[in-house]
Amino acid sequence: MKHIDLAASIKESDSDFLKKFPHFVVRWLEMIIKQDELNYIIEKYKDFEGADFHRAIIKEFNITLEVEGLENLPENRKCFFVSNHPFGIADGLVLTKTVIEKYGTFKAIGNESFRFVPNLRPYIALVNPFGMSSKTVVAELEKVYQSDVAITHFPAGIVSRRYDGKVQDQAWQKSFIARSISCQRDIVPFYFHGKNSRLFYYINLVRRAFGIKTNIELALLPRELFNKRNKTIRFVIGKPISWKTFDTSHTHIAWAQIVRAHVYKLAADKDCKPDF
Repeated sequence: MKHIDLAASIKESDSDFLKKFPHFVVRWLEMIIKQDELNYIIEKYKDFEGADFHRAIIKEFNITLEVEGLENLPENRKCFFVSNHPFGIADGLVLTKTVIEKYGTFKAIGNESFRFVPNLRPYIALVNPFGMSSKTVVAELEKVYQSDVAITHFPAGIVSRRYDGKVQDQAWQKSFIARSISCQRDIVPFYFHGKNSRLFYYINLVRRAFGIKTNIELALLPRELFNKRNKTIRFVIGKPISWKTFDTSHTHIAWAQIVRAHVYKLAADKDCKPDF
C-alpha cells in the first residue's frame, strides 16, 4: 500500500510547476525521499500503536539511545517538552518515545505531513507553521493546551540549519511561552547532539544563495532518517522550568530565546541551572 505517493500528491497539488515534472523526474524524487522504503516500514508496522510503534521503529533502524538526565522528567505530565531540532524525524521519534514511555500518551505539535503515518495521527496536534491555521484547528489545539496531556514541541518550527557558521535552530517562536503561562505548564528542556548530512546543509546554502524560498532540502529528511540506521543518538533532559519563571521582565519572544540558549547549554552540562 502506498501511504506516501509523491506522484499522486503532485497530481492533486495546485502547483502548475510541479505538474510539469516528467515521469523520470518524479521517480527520481521518489528515490531521494526513499518513498518505497518508507511505505514498506509504515505497512510493516501498521498495527503497532503508541509506545510499541516507537520502540519498533527505533529497533527497525537499530538506533542506540544514550540519554542523560532521565531523572529530570517530572511526575506531573502537564508540561511542554521542548527541544532543539537537528534531525527532522529521528529527534521527533526519540522525543515522543521518551515522553510516551513515561506518561503513557502525548500530543505533538506538528504539521499535516504526519497524516502519512497512520500510527501517529492520534497523537498529533496540527498547526500550520507557514501560515494561518483554520478556526477548527485553532479550537482543537486550544483543547490540547488546556488538557493535562504531555505536549512535545520543537519551538523553532523548522529543522536546524547552518547559521553563523554552526548548525543550530533559528530563533524560537514565542507561542510555547505564552501557553506555558496561560495554561500553567512547566517546560522540560531536551537537547539533541548531532546534525544531518553535509548534503542537507549544502543544498540549503545553495538555495539561499540563489534566493529560492521553497525549502527544497526538506525532501531529504526521510533520507536523513535512514542515515541514522545503526547509529547512536545522544540527548540530554534538563531540569523542568516553572511557568512562573516567565514574568514581565522580558517579552514572550525574548523568553523564548532565553530558553533556547539554555537548551544549548545542556550540551555541556546536563545539570546546568537556568541563569534566569
